[in-house]
Amino acid sequence: MKKILIYPVIGILFLSLSAFAFHKFYVGVFQVDYAAEKKMIQITSRIFVDDLNNAMEKKYHKKTFVGTEKETPADIDLLKKYLTENFSIKINGQSRPITFLSKEIESDDVLVCYSRIKEVDKFKTIEISNSILVDWSSEQQNITHISAFGTKRSVLFTESSRKELLKY
Repeated sequence: MKKILIYPVIGILFLSLSAFAFHKFYVGVFQVDYAAEKKMIQITSRIFVDDLNNAMEKKYHKKTFVGTEKETPADIDLLKKYLTENFSIKINGQSRPITFLSKEIESDDVLVCYSRIKEVDKFKTIEISNSILVDWSSEQQNITHISAFGTKRSVLFTESSRKELLKY
């Protein structure tokens, strides 16, 4: 009787543990820092390269190779367009242009992008919209850390929550 029960229990345990091992996480991490002395907002984005290329292919119907050996200048232009369309910031209710500065690959599979908003004086509100990869995968979550005026806050953006207004 004990042997009959042990095999199904082992089977269920194996299946549930293997499900965790094969599950992929869909998470992007964003850092938004207000550098008061430079009157600038500095933005660092960390996104999985394969997910980003898949999302851009789905949205623009064009195969891209951002962060790979096959990357082209057209891929970078499409990356800039994608970031502009899916990540925005309003300061005191006014949209501000984000300037893409550079990118690099971290740990072979994470694309790190550096951007900024110049000429930012002290502000009372900052509204962040972040839908990076959300249209591609409903499981995507974007953790965004915001540092301004000595305070640090974190916001989670998902398919159902793509915009957040922070008051200072």
